[in-house]
Amino acid sequence: MIFLPLLLLLFAYLVFRILVRRVYLERGRLSVISSGLQLVVFAGYFGLGYLFNPPEWIVFWMIGSASSRELFTAGFLIVCIGLVVAFGTMFWFGIGRAFGVHQDGLKKTGPYRLSRNPQVIGGYLLVAGTSLQWPSLYAIGWILIYAVIAHWMIITEEEHLHRLFGEEYQAYCAEVPRYLRVKMRAKGTAPD
Repeated sequence: MIFLPLLLLLFAYLVFRILVRRVYLERGRLSVISSGLQLVVFAGYFGLGYLFNPPEWIVFWMIGSASSRELFTAGFLIVCIGLVVAFGTMFWFGIGRAFGVHQDGLKKTGPYRLSRNPQVIGGYLLVAGTSLQWPSLYAIGWILIYAVIAHWMIITEEEHLHRLFGEEYQAYCAEVPRYLRVKMRAKGTAPD
């Protein structure tokens, strides 16, 4: 049961931190093969939910749950928001750009004003929502594996974007957080 997730993590490391990194260095953009391998990593990740269904998950995406009706509903809403965020930003950004094949300037508008990685935030919402619907130790492991894989992908892309856009990307990084901008106010201060 631990072997397949570890194998997936090893494969993800090899794809993101070695192969994709090398392709970015050599070509300046991803090849169809390196983009395809990234998809294979995430397909393998989402397949883990089906491979390691706890007994209470009779069918992974079935209607019904092991959680309360409220948690199931909250999870469903979070999954829906995650789908909109992940795929909406992917289409807004452009499919070729989202897969690292096309590059035509640094995108800093729209959802990229709040996060440098809104598609990954959408993925987190998908995973978190599903985990709320079917809470278990498996779900916690599933969330942690996503966090590791997504982070490897992000740091590889950031290295490439630093090389490609230099000071412009550095200024963007200083302005927009890697994951999500959350505005906090100090205790006792008036709201903005």
